[in-house]
Amino acid sequence: MSSETATVAAPSSIDELADAMRAAEADDARVSIRGAGSKQGWGAAGRETSVVIDTTQLGRIVEHAVGDLVLTVEAGARLADVQTELAAHGQRIALDPPEPGATVGGVVAAAASGPLRLRYGTPRDQIIGITVVLADGTIAKSGGKVVKNVAGYDLGKLFTGSFGTLGAIASVTVKLQPVPLEQRVISVPAAQPGAIWSAMARSTAAPAAVEWDGTDAHVLVEGAPAAVESIGASLAALLGTTTVRDTVPAHFGARPWQVGETAIKVTHRLSALDDVVDAVRRELPGARLSAHVGSGVVWAGWSAPDVASARSAIVALRAACDGGVVVVDAPLEIKSTLDVWGPVPASDLMHRVKDQFDPEHRLNPGRFVDGI
Repeated sequence: MSSETATVAAPSSIDELADAMRAAEADDARVSIRGAGSKQGWGAAGRETSVVIDTTQLGRIVEHAVGDLVLTVEAGARLADVQTELAAHGQRIALDPPEPGATVGGVVAAAASGPLRLRYGTPRDQIIGITVVLADGTIAKSGGKVVKNVAGYDLGKLFTGSFGTLGAIASVTVKLQPVPLEQRVISVPAAQPGAIWSAMARSTAAPAAVEWDGTDAHVLVEGAPAAVESIGASLAALLGTTTVRDTVPAHFGARPWQVGETAIKVTHRLSALDDVVDAVRRELPGARLSAHVGSGVVWAGWSAPDVASARSAIVALRAACDGGVVVVDAPLEIKSTLDVWGPVPASDLMHRVKDQFDPEHRLNPGRFVDGI
């Protein structure tokens, strides 16, 4: 959380980013690191900072090895713009978080993902190299342009989901995927999503995504035209539907909350999907739900009647679910009354990592787990 009088630095090169971090260290200043701000409310509220480092001027595609399906891009580049550039070459980054305007660095820092995580995983599965700038201005690199490069300390995985608390992401190198030649979306009404996943488990098909929007399930199949046609028809028969379309619905992968509501992410065992949905409906009356079916993620958007009700409902939901229950976003008065991240078994290790990378705890202070 930055103060209204915070100094804003908008570096346009990695060297300028390092200079900004060194200047903040010299002033013993607390620093907020942000991209386009599409997920600025995610995580804990954090403590006040006096310097904001805006990465949106770091927006270049550094290198695109078309034949190797590898891209190096600066952190401030908007993901949608990068996808448009790649599409001209028949390629894409297999990440599809729905936040409009999201930057590549912000997606990585928040470990944001969308429906395609079922087949391709999350940002930590896409990154093969990363350049970061640490709290003292040191420029550090890990990985490289070769997909099988496993040498060295894996900063890519460490910085993914760190919410800017370890350093500023300057650029990332990611593996790319071909844009599929054809796609089909099989849609079926589903009051509960568990039966859809059970049906998928009985099939030999490997869908790219299975999304549940709280009312209907949508199965995305991608690939060569003949294969997609055949697989789409067989899945439609398996699910007992004739609703097959060539494009995904407009709301496909959308988060089920509005600005100002309490946004919750529940991670769970795949077999517990319906139990989690039931628990959310019971503890958060009126909540809107969605799920990345087969990925172990249920999302909820809820208008809490008051702060006390919000706190007690989230405590009850955590007791009812054997996975993680994270308050992704919420009004400040709700965030201030509870630990939005919930219990995290590895918090001691996270504190040690924080101490190593940012010993003075100046970067995005308080945004992450256990006050990190």
